[in-house]
Amino acid sequence: MRVELFDSEGNRYTIAFEGQITRDKALRLLDLVELLGGMPSEGATSGPGTVLTGNKLSRFEKVRLVIQKSFPLVWFSSKDVQSMYEQELKEPVSLSTVSTYLARMTNRGLLLRAGEGSNLKYKVPPNIPHATVKQQIK
Repeated sequence: MRVELFDSEGNRYTIAFEGQITRDKALRLLDLVELLGGMPSEGATSGPGTVLTGNKLSRFEKVRLVIQKSFPLVWFSSKDVQSMYEQELKEPVSLSTVSTYLARMTNRGLLLRAGEGSNLKYKVPPNIPHATVKQQIK
């Protein structure tokens, strides 16, 4: 696994990890990313719902942020995203809307897709740093 990060000063950090990747090791890596300023700290807000509902974000941006928060390392389905979106934001979103946004994110290279038909799974690519993802959406 290789992760590239860019801090607020434009410095680039490349972290390469070889061997068996466990959940604990991945979480330690995310802690390092947070220390370098690549991700907002969870202590900064009371949760993603506060950040998402307090701002005038589009539904697309809200879906993207829910994915980043809830599924940074694992495969997920459109139903998983719909469920987490509604749980975090306390507002409904249709499955077709989520599926459309996931397809757009895949076309833009923000997500990987596997499977066919109703068995589609998505994952955030491990080599796209958090700061770059923000720039690609805008």
